[in-house]
Amino acid sequence: MTSPTASLNVGITKSFPCSYLKDQKERLIMLIDPQLNARSFYPTLLANGFRRSGDQVYRPHCEHCQACQSLRIPVTKFKKSRSQKRLLNKNKNLQVKISHSVKEEYFHLYQRYIQQTHSDGPMFPASQEQYEDFIKSSWNKSIFIEIYDQNKLISVSVTDLIKHPDSTAWSAFYCFYDPDYSACSLGKFAVLKQLDLAKKHAVDWLYLGYYIEDCQKMNYKTQFNPHQRFIDGQWFDFDKSI
Repeated sequence: MTSPTASLNVGITKSFPCSYLKDQKERLIMLIDPQLNARSFYPTLLANGFRRSGDQVYRPHCEHCQACQSLRIPVTKFKKSRSQKRLLNKNKNLQVKISHSVKEEYFHLYQRYIQQTHSDGPMFPASQEQYEDFIKSSWNKSIFIEIYDQNKLISVSVTDLIKHPDSTAWSAFYCFYDPDYSACSLGKFAVLKQLDLAKKHAVDWLYLGYYIEDCQKMNYKTQFNPHQRFIDGQWFDFDKSI
């Protein structure tokens, strides 16, 4: 990938056990030295199927699998389903706030979430160092969308702010929440609130990361319609509400 003033160097990792699909191998294409040029190039990389993890920028590049599809929602065209409207009504007593910096209490919520919800994944056990390496980025700007029950913090959505020459976007980087509130479907609720806020801020796209059809933890994303998926280097329109 090149521009008139700079070039991007990338590398390919060795294959390792897939984090999402059993008995599959995963391989990544990664941006080398992201601290040098990710700030300028990330909007274009995001639009071409890449994501970040901490300072690192990557895209799946597996030899025998193309299950990971980047998914994004056109904010102004999004239409709430009946079940999503019911969820919003169910959680109408919860409060939503925006923070522009990381707060100390986030880690304890993150730790509980990983320990009780993703104990079978690569992020377990959660540590302060692992959390900071994953959430924070030296070149990227994020906001933190908080959800409260009264004065109790129960959910945080780390949302990256992306400025592209032709459009603006938010990227739903990661959401973690209090496992005691699992009945509130806080993951889906958080996406709905990000969409509401994105519309108020005249944001064009909300990126939801990778959709994987055969991974239950990832396939809920197609419930937000209409949406687009990045397949074989192109964005395709989908609308499961029709």
